[in-house]
Amino acid sequence: MSSSPRVDALVIGAGPAALAIASSLGEQGLQVEALAAQEPDAAWTNTYGIWGEEVDRLGLGHLLGHRWSNTLSYFGSGEGGDNRPIGHGRDYGLFNSNSLQQHWLDQTSRCGLGWQRGVAAAIEHGPGFSRVVTAAGQEHRARLVIDASGHEPIFVQRPSPGKFSAGVASQAAYGIVAGFSAPPVEPGQFVLMDYRCDHLTAAERSEPPSFLYAMDLGGGQFFVEETSLALAPALSFGLLKHRLQRRLAHRGVTVGEIQHEEFCLFPMNPPLPDRHQRVLGFGGAASMVHPASGYMVGALLRRAPGLAAAIAKGLDSGALTSSAATNAFSTTVSAAAWEALWPMELRRKHGLYRFGLEKLMRFSEAQLRQFFASFFELPGDQWYGFLSNTLPLPQLLEAMLGLFATAPQGVRWGLMQPRGRELALLARLMTG
Repeated sequence: MSSSPRVDALVIGAGPAALAIASSLGEQGLQVEALAAQEPDAAWTNTYGIWGEEVDRLGLGHLLGHRWSNTLSYFGSGEGGDNRPIGHGRDYGLFNSNSLQQHWLDQTSRCGLGWQRGVAAAIEHGPGFSRVVTAAGQEHRARLVIDASGHEPIFVQRPSPGKFSAGVASQAAYGIVAGFSAPPVEPGQFVLMDYRCDHLTAAERSEPPSFLYAMDLGGGQFFVEETSLALAPALSFGLLKHRLQRRLAHRGVTVGEIQHEEFCLFPMNPPLPDRHQRVLGFGGAASMVHPASGYMVGALLRRAPGLAAAIAKGLDSGALTSSAATNAFSTTVSAAAWEALWPMELRRKHGLYRFGLEKLMRFSEAQLRQFFASFFELPGDQWYGFLSNTLPLPQLLEAMLGLFATAPQGVRWGLMQPRGRELALLARLMTG
């Protein structure tokens, strides 16, 4: 069995979460190694959106491949005169995936991070370090192991969702980049949510709803994606593709040559990981997807530097010698890192978002359209902060109460009805 030198941190994965935390750890001057089954520069197949304000505050607007100021949504049924859009008045951007990836790779290169190929298969915690063994028998030792391997993590453990769980809900989407016989959205336009359902039969409208997420990419190319916000079990790609084709055909639009086909499926509301484990998670492995919107890349960019600073401080807090002391020290470092990643306020907010999503998954198609129409009538800073998870907890509660006060009676009734595991989620929210 071969062995690599011990390092400060071993990051498992090569996706956005792994690159974000690995580069931030390197910026802290730590000795970092990354382990992944694929090369770190392997092309990413999914698209990543972000609000313009959010990326501007990070100083990373140059990483966007596209940016729109004409941003809107449709929450009417689409029948009769019920076609008026709701303008959002905020820029929205789509990352150039290659640029975003290269941004992080350049940081890791400057810091001398070492990339290792292999599939992590087993882990053993020793005094002061953890030992990861790959499927090929290679050994990697580090003072801290960070699992950023995705939504089905290799080593991070999560508690059971609870006896009231109907399964973790997933967001599913099927999309294409293509040319079309006519523009599926107006030139220069970005559509966050188009819930119009006039292309469906009355029976189909009683089924779980989906919406169109679409944008003009310029040069006669458009990206259109049929999306199910969250459902357990998730809507199938076949059904979403069928609905997208029906939606386009109803508006007299036919699909030309397809440049890219996207299949997107990820969990929205898994419970937070056990914060008492030695392995630290990041990204999907640490349940960092926003349970109400599905966004995560903005959170990776915002939170990775602070987490890396907390890890560096913990690892630098003292050199202990005895086996018992070094083992306790490693556990303390992990606990401090978990607390930096998921402090009490963020745990409370995550619980509120999970509770809210549980409500939305039970809404009818009409209730869901009414809910979002009311949501985007909130003050812009409130709905933006809600979707980007940047509102402090008191302001988040204020926004939720404001929405309840102004929503139609049918939406308020749906929010008040206690069904399924909602009471269990409230209890978990109160206990942190």
